[in-house]
Amino acid sequence: MGRTLHHIRFHILHFRTLHSRLWLGIGMGWLVLAIVILLFALQIGNHLAKDSNVIHLEYEAALIADRIEDDLTSGIHTLQHLAHDMYAGQHSEEVAAGLRRGGHLDHVFGLFKSLLVVSPEGRVVLGLPQSNGWEGRDVGDHAYFSSIRQANGPRVSEPFVDAVTGKPVVIVGVPLLDESGGFAGMLGGVLSVTDSELFAGLSRIRIGEGGFVSLMTTSGRVLSHPNADLVMQPVPGKDSHPALNRALAGWEGVAEGYQLGGDWEKYLVDGDWALQAYRQVGSTDWVVGIYLPIRQIQQPIISFLRQLWWVGLVTALVILPLLWWLLRELLRPLRHLERQIARVGRGEASRVQLRTEMRELQQVADAFNDLEARRGKAMAFLQDRQAFLDAVLGASPAAMFVSDRAGRVTYINPAVSELTGYDLAIYRDSDWRSHIHEKDRQDAIDLWFDAMATGRDFQRQLRYYRSDGEVLWLEVHTRQVVSNGQSIGFVGNVKDITQRHEREALQRWEAEHDPLTGLLNRRGFERRLEEAMVEWQKTGTPSALILFDLDHFKPINDEGGHALGDEMLRRIAQVVAWEVRRSDHVARQGGDEFAVLMPSCTLTHAKRIAETLRKEVREICVTHAGKEYRVTLSIGVAAFDDGDHAIEAIVARADAACYQAKSQGRDGVILEVDGSR
Repeated sequence: MGRTLHHIRFHILHFRTLHSRLWLGIGMGWLVLAIVILLFALQIGNHLAKDSNVIHLEYEAALIADRIEDDLTSGIHTLQHLAHDMYAGQHSEEVAAGLRRGGHLDHVFGLFKSLLVVSPEGRVVLGLPQSNGWEGRDVGDHAYFSSIRQANGPRVSEPFVDAVTGKPVVIVGVPLLDESGGFAGMLGGVLSVTDSELFAGLSRIRIGEGGFVSLMTTSGRVLSHPNADLVMQPVPGKDSHPALNRALAGWEGVAEGYQLGGDWEKYLVDGDWALQAYRQVGSTDWVVGIYLPIRQIQQPIISFLRQLWWVGLVTALVILPLLWWLLRELLRPLRHLERQIARVGRGEASRVQLRTEMRELQQVADAFNDLEARRGKAMAFLQDRQAFLDAVLGASPAAMFVSDRAGRVTYINPAVSELTGYDLAIYRDSDWRSHIHEKDRQDAIDLWFDAMATGRDFQRQLRYYRSDGEVLWLEVHTRQVVSNGQSIGFVGNVKDITQRHEREALQRWEAEHDPLTGLLNRRGFERRLEEAMVEWQKTGTPSALILFDLDHFKPINDEGGHALGDEMLRRIAQVVAWEVRRSDHVARQGGDEFAVLMPSCTLTHAKRIAETLRKEVREICVTHAGKEYRVTLSIGVAAFDDGDHAIEAIVARADAACYQAKSQGRDGVILEVDGSR
């Protein structure tokens, strides 16, 4: 497949020049014209050939029908003459003996196979020759005998199979009349459908290679056909032969359709599409059909056109090389113009100098020179503008870049390279988006492509990896550049906001954390408690709250000073933070009051944690002036209730439990269900 495409591409490239395309166009035009002429000639030739063959077939059909009519008429006249002699007062045996002696039957048996003398009752009383086997047979119930007796005139029977010989025959009969003109019997001649020259001669007629003649009865039975297997068979394919159906009903003329019996050499039932001519045989119920295949009519035309095609092909093979050379000479000035333009493009000349008498090419050269002059002025102006712009951007302390409409970076000023550590080649050869921190990358890319597609400004704060791996916080802002109503790209600036972002993060941390212990302060803890309340009301996720005060903390401050008290608070904060889960929130709410928020935690588990905290804090001690100081915890534990709508409710229950622990002797854990409920 790849090799085929390569060959096609190779051949197409050979026609990329104006010379080759003109040559190909003229050649294709000649080919199309030749094909149109040949098709038109074929159409006209077919029409003329059909017209001439229609006339010929009509004549042939009439000629054959007339010949059959003449033969039958001659036979009938002979039979009528014999019938008159037989009943001029002579007995039939005497007439027959006289005919044999005088040789008068030679003419009769030249047409008929046998002669029959039939009594008025329909019995054959005499058959000639004697060996024909007809004598004594009763034909009174045959339609042809009844017709002759009623009409008292000659009649040709429908073909039927002789019971003795098993061969198809036709009876031609005339009435025998007595002296008063009454019906006295029938004289009949027997025609053999297969052996009679009347029918066999028709089957041997050929019209060209595939044309032939057929004879049928109006009742639809074949009497004569080149295919002997069709004789005495019903007309094949009557439904597919509309013209034949009309002919059997009495129509005469020429039409087109499938020829009866088709290719007779191969014994086909339906054959080629053919011209069909039909003619009625006047004295009988017979129809002559002549068939001439259309392909046989077209064959001389096709042979002539084939010869004409070869003449045209030879002519083309002679003319096309001459046409190639002539076009090459005519286009020589155009190739000279091409070389002149190429020299101007390479900077070897400032204008095109063309010497030609072709006014059109000279006009093209003048227009190109004018355009080149204007382009030179525009390029000089643009170069000045570009130099000025490069100087301004290069001297600017602000980091700036330019991208095309697809978002590819095409320019950065030195400030961008200094800020990120990447030069312009890196931005062009690699995907700059891979330098964005993975947590910010996808959102930034989606917003960037939306800005490219819609023309809206892109503004985003994101983390960005410098070339040395350092992470910077950058603020990027781009805006679309429009010229003549069309977008030509985007220009953007980059700000380093790393220090500002760190300062803001520190301020946010300090606003919610205790500076002494590093734990959450009351403000930060209440915000997280509010979040837990919202989660409880939304999803029913249980959370537990632990509040505790330090027992015996006042002596430490009074005797050891605030520094000793601060040391104790820091140690307690470390122990509590170590014992709870990473998802829990620990806070120093003020003085010696602490709180632990445990999301997704039950009261039972919170109580176990509270007992652990109580035991671990009892082990902490600080020393001042040789004296050890220890504290214990009074702990209250509560959980969110279905009736809670604000954090004050759970805080109040936990605080009440803590107060109850103090009142019961301190150093204990009280659940809200033990006392406050």
